Amino acid sequence: MGTDAETDKPADAEKPRHVWGPRPVGNLVAGLTRPAFRRRSPAAAQIMADWGTIVGPALAAITAPRRMTGATLTLACAGPVAMELQHMSGELTSRINAHLGRVAVERLRFVQEMLPPAAVVPVRPVMSGPPAPIQGFAPGELHDALARLGQAVRQTGRR
Repeated sequence: MGTDAETDKPADAEKPRHVWGPRPVGNLVAGLTRPAFRRRSPAAAQIMADWGTIVGPALAAITAPRRMTGATLTLACAGPVAMELQHMSGELTSRINAHLGRVAVERLRFVQEMLPPAAVVPVRPVMSGPPAPIQGFAPGELHDALARLGQAVRQTGRR
């Protein structure tokens, strides 16, 4: 390698360096996700993906998140539901932010739009058989309370 007489730098120091071969996956993630996140923030993408989990099946059937601009989430809903949702907006923003683990949504904006029919949600399998024995607790009030709680949880799973 020679040096450039005027700058005392190696002659090939200005050539772009090419890395051929294995590279850490972490170096590739930014280039792959930047185009997707340019169109939609990670919080908005998570809200869109988890909408049914965030608001529950009843509200998910009549609403759909459309876009997030700044801290305002736009929700599509059909007809008179918008007024009811307006009254629930504080609870909805709390649920959304709790799901995300940070305050990402401060306001909701409602647009009236015909939504496609709700998709059929698969039913969770029902727990069957006798309840599992409660180990580590002697018979008494705590044992009975835990048994009742377990039975209530099992019955809730059947819905």
